[in-house]
Amino acid sequence: MAASERLEVKQLARGRLRLRALGGVLAAALLVALVWRVATEPAPALVVQRTLAPYVRFPGTEPALAWPREGQAAVEVGGLGSFGTAGAQTPAPIASVAKVMTAYLTLRAHPLAAGTEGFQMTVTPGAVAEERRRAALGQSTVVVRAGERLSELQALRALLLPSANNVAIMLAEHDPGGVAGFVARMNATARMLGMDSTTYTDPSGYRESTVSTAADQLRLARAAMHNRVFAAIVAEPTAQLPVAGTVTNYNGLLGGDGYVGVKTGSDRAAGGCLMFAKRIAVAGRRLTVLGVVLGQREGSPVEAALASGARLGDSAAAAVRVATVLPAGTNALAVASADGQRVTGVTAGPLRAVGWSGLSLAVRTGAGMPSGRLRAGDRVGTVGIADAGPTPVLASGSLRAASLGWRLAHLL
Repeated sequence: MAASERLEVKQLARGRLRLRALGGVLAAALLVALVWRVATEPAPALVVQRTLAPYVRFPGTEPALAWPREGQAAVEVGGLGSFGTAGAQTPAPIASVAKVMTAYLTLRAHPLAAGTEGFQMTVTPGAVAEERRRAALGQSTVVVRAGERLSELQALRALLLPSANNVAIMLAEHDPGGVAGFVARMNATARMLGMDSTTYTDPSGYRESTVSTAADQLRLARAAMHNRVFAAIVAEPTAQLPVAGTVTNYNGLLGGDGYVGVKTGSDRAAGGCLMFAKRIAVAGRRLTVLGVVLGQREGSPVEAALASGARLGDSAAAAVRVATVLPAGTNALAVASADGQRVTGVTAGPLRAVGWSGLSLAVRTGAGMPSGRLRAGDRVGTVGIADAGPTPVLASGSLRAASLGWRLAHLL
């Protein structure tokens, strides 16, 4: 072999060695980069699943309320829930309880700020004649005089305390659509509130064709009592009017045992009717029991309604208490890692709530925890019930970080 050929062979050999060396260096670099990537790649987020049911029942034996023996009734505790109804919820005359809708609509159309009187109405000779005609028929009215000025606030007091039918007409006539337009709005508002078994045919409730159910009127009570002006008026035992002077609230429950409203009603067709509100305090919470009784006829209608309403309201209030609805250590959440490890999350402390036996309470959960490794006792979320503050949910065990082999397999 010639010298030139031997030189060429040696150069080729050296080139192959350099290529092998370079390949080794590149392979080592790739291996180091791969190991570094696997070691520094964040672990997949842990998966948290709720294990609690959406609702939990308040413990104990369901209360036996003092439901009326006749007519129909409904009762609830604002912000907590309903005790249900008694009697057939079929449309029946409601007498002057209808004036709650008249007042509610008036205040929606003409809101009253604190310390204001609202719009003014001047009593006409026709309004005087209307009052005398209705008084002669035995209807509840307040005396008015031609030229007398009644503010919106005064008119609402006359409407809701002594239950003046003539003032109900005056308020309806003040509406741009007159009495017919006002009654149409009463029915439209009833539909809006879900009062599907209610029909208003007059603003005072004097007509027998103005009918509703206890359940429907309870919906209205809830809406009306959210209006601070309405709630303040129905809680007044007396009021002063320009001509009629001092008028008295027909609701004889006011001022005793927490009763703060709202409206009585009675006539031959309706019997005794009452929409009531009773304030109570349980475990530092201020609550309102709202109820309606219709068709009470045992004795004087108004007195029968007041007695039935008081028994029902008092029994409902007595049923409300505070209790533990979820004990500490209750399984609430399940935590799983991407490589199949699982632990449970348990409540750190008991959850107590205000309610009554048998009440269904909504359970809410929230997750908030780091990804990857988890130690026993780490916070993985929260659980809350109704208005009660949430309690932490803690991991019952540990989840180790995913193995290097698992990471490498899933990275590739």
